[in-house]
Amino acid sequence: MPEAKIRVFSTPICPYCYTLKEFLKEHHLNFEDVDVSKNEKAREEMIEKSGTMEVPVVEINEEIIVGFDKKKICELLNIKD
Repeated sequence: MPEAKIRVFSTPICPYCYTLKEFLKEHHLNFEDVDVSKNEKAREEMIEKSGTMEVPVVEINEEIIVGFDKKKICELLNIKD
């Protein structure tokens, strides 16, 4: 099974972003961390995809999840947690 394409739209000061990224690292998952506090184009892309300015926004194989929804993330990535 090919590896999931994971992108995390986050900011450096967001505690939920940090927790989410640590969770992905614990499960040895590669992800692209997109800092929307510094990248206006990425912020616009995140808002367009999620309909919100809330972070984190996780994109897993083009599926959008707003916030650290552990259950949904585990479901999409087939993680038994």
